Amino acid sequence: MKGKNIFALFEFAYCPKYNDAINYLATSLADSEPWDFSDATEKKHTILKNYLEHIFRKVHAERNIAYTQNNSHACFNTGLITKNLEEIYAFFEARRPLALNDNLSAPYVLKAFLKKSDNTLLRIFAGNLPDIANFFNKPEDLIFNPRCELIPQIDHIIEDNVDRFPIHMKGLELDEIRRRLEGAIREVKQRVKTNYKLAVPQYYNNKIQLLLPLCLTPGSPNADLALVAHKISESSRVVYTARTCLTLKMAYNNARLIVKPQSSWLIP
Repeated sequence: MKGKNIFALFEFAYCPKYNDAINYLATSLADSEPWDFSDATEKKHTILKNYLEHIFRKVHAERNIAYTQNNSHACFNTGLITKNLEEIYAFFEARRPLALNDNLSAPYVLKAFLKKSDNTLLRIFAGNLPDIANFFNKPEDLIFNPRCELIPQIDHIIEDNVDRFPIHMKGLELDEIRRRLEGAIREVKQRVKTNYKLAVPQYYNNKIQLLLPLCLTPGSPNADLALVAHKISESSRVVYTARTCLTLKMAYNNARLIVKPQSSWLIP
């Protein structure tokens, strides 16, 4: 099972009563945090589901899923913790041969989310539990360096992302959209130089990037979009470039893969 080319959680495991399991994880097991966006009309823990599916892909790519010797069970570290700081694992059991005759090809069944001290985990894996996913090797990549210039690709940002701009901007002439975007970028350049915490790291396409708040609504201090900045190195010179922007929901989902964002502007 260790070498099989499986990338998605639901290809790896049949997940009966998945919504119940997610609800238990969100409300009873994991340390409390918002798992739905503020405009959600019903609690479905959308952020948590997205998080788990992406975390599974990451630990699978790292070969960071633990299996028993006979492949009867498997588990991975979710990267989540309880309120008492215990790590939480997703625990799987191999499906019985009879069950494999149905239309589902997943070789495992999700049995439970368990904290590290759970007797079942300790008995079956004998303490041989996997570590959390590794998203970065250079901690400095998580912090905006104010000595580096930020060079945005304005044309590309507008042309490829105009559908993400606030509704009140979509009827404006292109020149006015450009002026507002350039003004918002100038402002955030100045703000991040004196407050590096404004830059929120995200994980996307196997890279660490930094998210910066763009305030495009006149008179409002709230961010409308997140500018995506990443480092480019040429010889001894390092700069940030930005060629896209994200809605705040997209940005939060990407940022949450690394850690719960501690930000005053990027909130669910």
